[in-house]
Amino acid sequence: MEINSGATAWVLISAALVLFMTPGLALFYGGMVRSKNVLGMLMQNVFAMGLISVLWAVVGFSLAFGGGNRWIGNFDLAFLRDVVGDVGKAAQIPGYGDTLVIPAMAFVAFQMMFAVITPALITGATADRLKFGSYVLFIGLWSVLVYSVVARWVFSPNGWLFRRGALDFAGGAAIHVNAGIGALAIAMVIGPRRGWMKEPMPPHNLPFTVIGTGILWFGWFGFNAGSALGADGIAAQALVNTNLAAATAMLAWLLVERLVSGHATTLGACSGAVAGLVAITPCAGFVGGMSPIIIGGLAGAICFLCLKLKQLLRVDDSLDVLAVHLIGGLFGSIALGFFADKSATGVGADGVFFGGGADLLVDQLVAVGAVMLFSFVVSYLIAFAIERTIGLRVDEESELVGLDQSQHAETAYQS
Repeated sequence: MEINSGATAWVLISAALVLFMTPGLALFYGGMVRSKNVLGMLMQNVFAMGLISVLWAVVGFSLAFGGGNRWIGNFDLAFLRDVVGDVGKAAQIPGYGDTLVIPAMAFVAFQMMFAVITPALITGATADRLKFGSYVLFIGLWSVLVYSVVARWVFSPNGWLFRRGALDFAGGAAIHVNAGIGALAIAMVIGPRRGWMKEPMPPHNLPFTVIGTGILWFGWFGFNAGSALGADGIAAQALVNTNLAAATAMLAWLLVERLVSGHATTLGACSGAVAGLVAITPCAGFVGGMSPIIIGGLAGAICFLCLKLKQLLRVDDSLDVLAVHLIGGLFGSIALGFFADKSATGVGADGVFFGGGADLLVDQLVAVGAVMLFSFVVSYLIAFAIERTIGLRVDEESELVGLDQSQHAETAYQS
């Protein structure tokens, strides 16, 4: 098929938007840590842009999209070998047939940015105590052994969950559930921050977090609407759904927060918006009408109420990755089984509320269950192996001094 220039332009722009989300995430998380750890958090996120991009080109893309196996790709496309670039031909990616009208490299680039931000999400759970070298090793292994495999299952037309009929428009299961459960695993291995639940650890710079939220919201239009892989009505619907869900989730989070604590906070507004963005991600191109408002509203309330989950599990998830990403992605993926409406965009399937019966809901439950089980087990094993060899966390003195000085010999703020 011939390349569609409009679709190509939109996918390239969307890839840039998704990459911009990673420094946005760095600011979002960076504002929430203590001042002595802000550069450590920024570095962990920005570093992912370098390491994961290279790993994706070398092996990750091939494992996710090469060959025809249901469970894992092969090495046919390793080092981007035999990937058709730009000579007037549309992408020739195994499983897609003639459905793509963009250059293969545009597809590689767009999927690369998903691969970059997914392990970066995990950094919120290990804030203030993870050694930089151990972080490098963990996300490198996790990207290849966990993300590429799950991306195969969910995003590749040859993947077993894709073939089963599970829907994930832009990564509710493949990205947010995957990273969220991986964050739980490494947080269990690394242990809590010194002083957790005994001393206050307030955010040091909420304006950073607000700016990061704005960048994430902006970039999420590329994240979700770009997943249409074309400049068409599906992309337009996904963009509107994305904005409505984020807006409603923010309002719902603040309402519940006000009722529970007596205050509507700036951090709550930011967290609520991101929770809505997470929840609508799997649904973005498959729902319409008022569904994104309902999904966003429920996500904002549910994710706020799940902030106590880390206390119940007695796991120090420093920046609430579990409540926002794991629960948000889990809720959105399951909600799609109810709210999917094929008449909205002409793709996907109908959920329970739109006459489709329970088939899609069962597929969604299988998908999130499989991703959670696989990702947790492999993430835990990776973290455990690193802990038993080079160690995961910094020593007590380094933690007291802060990651900025102990890991990077830098200080964010001169006194």
